Amino acid sequence: MICGDRLNNDISRVLIGAVQGRSGKTTFTLGLLKALTDRGITVQPFKKGPDYIDPSWMSYASGQQCRNLDLVMMGAEGVKQSFIRHSQKSDISVVEGAMGLFDGLDVEGSNSSAELAYVIGAPVILVVNCTRITRSVAALINGVVNFDRRIQIGGVILNQVARARHEKIMLQSIERYCDVPVLGSLPKSKEVEIPDRHLGLIPAGEQDMLQNRISLLGKLVQENVDLSKLLQLSSNGVPLSEEKVLEIHKAEEKVKIGVLRDRAFSFYYPENLEALEEAGAKLVFINSMEDKKLPEIDGLYIGGGFPEVMAEEISANVSLMTEIKAAIEENMPVYAECGGLMYLAKSIIQGEKHYPMIGVFDCDVEMTKKPQGIGYTIQQALPGNPFFPEGTMVRGHEFHNSRLVNLSEALHYGFRTERGQGIIAGADGLVYKHTLAGYHHLHVAAAPLWAGQMVQLAEKYKK
Repeated sequence: MICGDRLNNDISRVLIGAVQGRSGKTTFTLGLLKALTDRGITVQPFKKGPDYIDPSWMSYASGQQCRNLDLVMMGAEGVKQSFIRHSQKSDISVVEGAMGLFDGLDVEGSNSSAELAYVIGAPVILVVNCTRITRSVAALINGVVNFDRRIQIGGVILNQVARARHEKIMLQSIERYCDVPVLGSLPKSKEVEIPDRHLGLIPAGEQDMLQNRISLLGKLVQENVDLSKLLQLSSNGVPLSEEKVLEIHKAEEKVKIGVLRDRAFSFYYPENLEALEEAGAKLVFINSMEDKKLPEIDGLYIGGGFPEVMAEEISANVSLMTEIKAAIEENMPVYAECGGLMYLAKSIIQGEKHYPMIGVFDCDVEMTKKPQGIGYTIQQALPGNPFFPEGTMVRGHEFHNSRLVNLSEALHYGFRTERGQGIIAGADGLVYKHTLAGYHHLHVAAAPLWAGQMVQLAEKYKK
């Protein structure tokens, strides 16, 4: 943990925002990360809000582990602490916003990208989608500048510029009517589009063309953006306060926590894994499709991902599933989120196809065409929850296109759902012995004692 020795302008930083989604924030951010990295600059990427997929691309483009900053789950103090801590070894920190710059859960925009920029004192680079707009771009920029004077709109990136004449009239309009510099203009290009999936961008690890696509984005930014002016802008941050240290349970001796991490299970916040290590765990990574045996472990963490995409391969690895089920019966602690919940059900149903899973819980998973739960969650721990004392409030998020069907009435739930869809109305988190599995995704900043409890249960199992 750091001691707050690097503050104020020592952390060069920018936040990439836009008036609305689909403006090109991610495209520009990835290109910027690559372009700066190619110059020998160490860049620490951050992503606003709960997200696993964009950060996988940002980590690849920068060569540094991307971190998430979320005001709902982490609070302002938690956001500042994480930002300071993870910016220590970088030359510049780049934060990609989400949705529109001022969009949030309420009319005050209390969890918006603009609020995040204010909390971490970051100048904002505004990406403007210039499709079918010319002189009006100046009015748009001035509207953003004047909407919230607490934040600094440091520069503008014109995206989707059609031709030289299109660019010229926009540049002249901005120069005449605005007091914000244009840092660059990105031309229209289908070669740099990023493919989508139902929950967002396809995870970086699945893309064979990833290296070429990121290289093209880096070249696009290198050739069309004034990086020197951008770097100068990034040093205009405001002072940030020190980080506070929270004591958690630490193991007397190392315990081994297994983590399913492969193409099917890839949704893990790095802070969650680091928190387990800081609490005294040695992480053992397991491939759900290739590893035939369960290694010698004292606990298991199964994150989210796309098990439905790899359902046939997962289902074929019967020996591993059998050993996981046996370990659960022996009271090995297991914490599972979303995809992990699906893995622990009896089967995944996709149309007419049924893929057998571990079967710890007496229910099946049905894939649907429409989202079944997207957004922030607030859970209250119920009696018998193995990871949280009764009454504990835990903030998190959910996003899934599946639902549980054929649920046994004998199933036990670990959370009362105050906000979110959960598994059934008002409840989430199936409990069996020392296993907790739900649709709720957790960030350790919202539940700082979670890692210590996981390790403590693993210690008891080991003994």
